[in-house]
Amino acid sequence: MDRNDWADMTWRDLAQVRARLASGADPDVMKFGHLRPLDWAVEIGTPEVVAELAGRVRDVDAEHEGRTALWTAVFENRPDNARALVEAGADPWRSMMAGWSPRRLSLAGPYPDLFAPSLAGLSPTKTAMVAEAPRLIGALGDVDVLGLSLACVAGVTAAEAARRLEAPLVEAPPEHHAFEDPDELVLGATDVPGGCVIVQPCGNGASRPGVTKTLSAGTVCYAMYANPKSGNQGRVTRDGVVEGWDLHPGGDVGAGDTAEEVLLAYLYQGRAAAYCFAYAGLRPVDSRAVTGPADLWFELPARDYWR
Repeated sequence: MDRNDWADMTWRDLAQVRARLASGADPDVMKFGHLRPLDWAVEIGTPEVVAELAGRVRDVDAEHEGRTALWTAVFENRPDNARALVEAGADPWRSMMAGWSPRRLSLAGPYPDLFAPSLAGLSPTKTAMVAEAPRLIGALGDVDVLGLSLACVAGVTAAEAARRLEAPLVEAPPEHHAFEDPDELVLGATDVPGGCVIVQPCGNGASRPGVTKTLSAGTVCYAMYANPKSGNQGRVTRDGVVEGWDLHPGGDVGAGDTAEEVLLAYLYQGRAAAYCFAYAGLRPVDSRAVTGPADLWFELPARDYWR
C-alpha cells in the first residue's frame, strides 16, 4: 500500500485504521490539507482511533500552525480524545497559541477538570470573559446575520457615531429594504451597554474601512460583513488604524492571534455576531441591535469609504 494512502477514512473505525497501518500507511504523513491522520482523528474520530494513532506517531506533541493535537482536542471540546492523547504522552501544560496551553484553555470551557488540578488558573479579566460568554450568546440567540454588515464600537453612542460620520438622520427604510444600490449607505445605529452597534441590513456599508476608521477614533471597533458568497469577513480598527482584516469571527483560531483573541475564538465558535460584540466589550441584553428596530437611521455622505 502507498504510505500516503489514508483516503476514504471515517476515523471512527478502529479496525480500518489498524488495517491501513498494517499495510504500511505512514501515521506521520502530511495529508488532507497538510494535517496528519492524528490531527484529523482528534476532531472527528473516536478515542480508540486517537489512541492507536497517538501511539504510532513520532511526536505526539508535534505542532501544526502553532498547536498540538491535544490543543485541538480541547478547542473542539473532545474530552475523551484529549484524555487518550494525555495517556499517550501528550503534554497538557505545553505553552502555545499566545500562552494558552491545553490545560489553561480547558479552564475556560465546559471541562475545567479535564486534567489534573493546576495552580495556574485564569486571570480575573479572562474569568470574566468566560462568565460573560453564555450570557451574551443567550441574549443574541440564533440571530440571522447573512448578508448583513455591522460595526461594534466601544464607548460611543449611536448619536455620537452619526456625528463622527457627519451623517444626517433619515427615516427608517421600509421593512426588507433591498439596498440594491451599492452606493446607498443608509445605516442603523443602536445603543447597547458598552457602546453602540451600526448595522446595514443588506450590504457591507457598516464594515467598510472608511467607516470603521472614523468610528474608532480613541476606541476600538470590530466590524463584520456576513458575505453570502464567501462567509463572515471581520475587521479590527483601533483609533483610526485598521489592525486586521479578512478575519473570521466565530471561526478558527490563528497562530498569530493574541491571548484574548484565542480565548474569544474558543468561547464563540460558530457565533460570529457574539464574537464581534465580545471583542468590542459590548453587552447587549437582547438581539435588537442586530435585528432592529434601530434607535436611529442615518445616510452617509458621498465619499470613498473603501479607504
